[in-house]
Amino acid sequence: MSLARGLVIGAPRSGSGKTVVTLGLLAALRQRGVVVSPAKTGPDYIDPAFLGRAAMREAVNLDPWSMSPARLKALAEVQATGADMLLVEGVMGLFDGAADNAGSTADLAELLDLPVVLVVDSERQSQSIAPLVAGFANWRPGVRVGGVILNRVASAKHERMLLDAVAATGIPCLGAIPRSVELTVPERHLGLVLPGEVAAFETFVAHAARMVGDYIDLEQFLELAAPLDFDTRPAVPLPPLGQRIAIARDDAFAFLYPHLLDGWRLAGAELSFFSPLANEMPSGDCDAVFLPGGYPELHAERLAAADGFKAGLLAARERDALIYGECGGFMVLGEALVDKSGATHAMAGLLPVTTRIDRPKRVLGYRNLVHGGALPWPGRLKGHEFHYSSAKQSRLPPLFAATDARGDAMPPMGAVIGRVMGSYAHVVDAAHG
Repeated sequence: MSLARGLVIGAPRSGSGKTVVTLGLLAALRQRGVVVSPAKTGPDYIDPAFLGRAAMREAVNLDPWSMSPARLKALAEVQATGADMLLVEGVMGLFDGAADNAGSTADLAELLDLPVVLVVDSERQSQSIAPLVAGFANWRPGVRVGGVILNRVASAKHERMLLDAVAATGIPCLGAIPRSVELTVPERHLGLVLPGEVAAFETFVAHAARMVGDYIDLEQFLELAAPLDFDTRPAVPLPPLGQRIAIARDDAFAFLYPHLLDGWRLAGAELSFFSPLANEMPSGDCDAVFLPGGYPELHAERLAAADGFKAGLLAARERDALIYGECGGFMVLGEALVDKSGATHAMAGLLPVTTRIDRPKRVLGYRNLVHGGALPWPGRLKGHEFHYSSAKQSRLPPLFAATDARGDAMPPMGAVIGRVMGSYAHVVDAAHG
């Protein structure tokens, strides 16, 4: 069997149109019979949901800050299995990483030895695009910029000026996409909205595919892809939370990394899923309950009325099941949630914590985490934090000691009562290196 090939979609900065162009590429190539498997650089829940819908194959996260090189290569290899191509959407600007200067799209492209196609927002510039492209192409020897896609081109005259400028760099231009108001995805406080919330999502993707098909040379694009050819060493997954794990999964608990579940299944754990919004209980024989992150603040009234769900959590606690909540799940384990309007909603009451989003303040960043509690994971972990809510809690043992990406100390995170625990951190992998 021939090796799958891969490409990375990068950009000089956020907002250049990487996601929309990647969605269009996934759909346009799929329509031409090319099996493309999607991936997203970095810690992101929402973009992978879009990519998976467009490709009709589940997307995976490849996070070069939180994940070890062995994990990244193993995930890339598994994700590419059975596909003609692995297409990786980058994050932020090509060389933008964490505060410690690690974890960029360029780091991932260099590790996987894949070429980068640079999506350049062409609004409000013409000939100046040449030094921009040349600078990105020559900034780091181990990162290969194989081609450029011009985005948001204003007119035929504008396109000619841009193409002439890019030609002087020697970097192939794969196409120029005109400006279109129809290629805008609405946003929410944590980023893009989920694909199920975008009216006529399939119509949106179909339009992106038409634009890509009409304005990008797809044959030249495919020729740039490089084989995924590396000797993959097994990466040890994070151990499962229990032998029988009940996992909340619905619109309020949508933020969950697939590689964690895959690792737990490989370790022999039995996974079941339930919907708190539908007032479902976790399985009665589970020995662990996982409440992942999401948007509980958008569904606080329904969660407050979900007496069966809350009773199921209490029953799980009484039989000494491990109950673990991340970010939104941590909020739901608390006593109350104050929504954007200032209304207070009763939550599960398993931790003496009140969270509120009526006074939003953005908190985000990578986290080095250390714990010594009941979590069956290594003591040192890698993760990230991204939320606008805040927590007020009684004095409790914290779940994690934490530092930021630079290693600077941060306040302890989360709370623990017995085998009930949670924090705002999203755990990605065991610490490495």
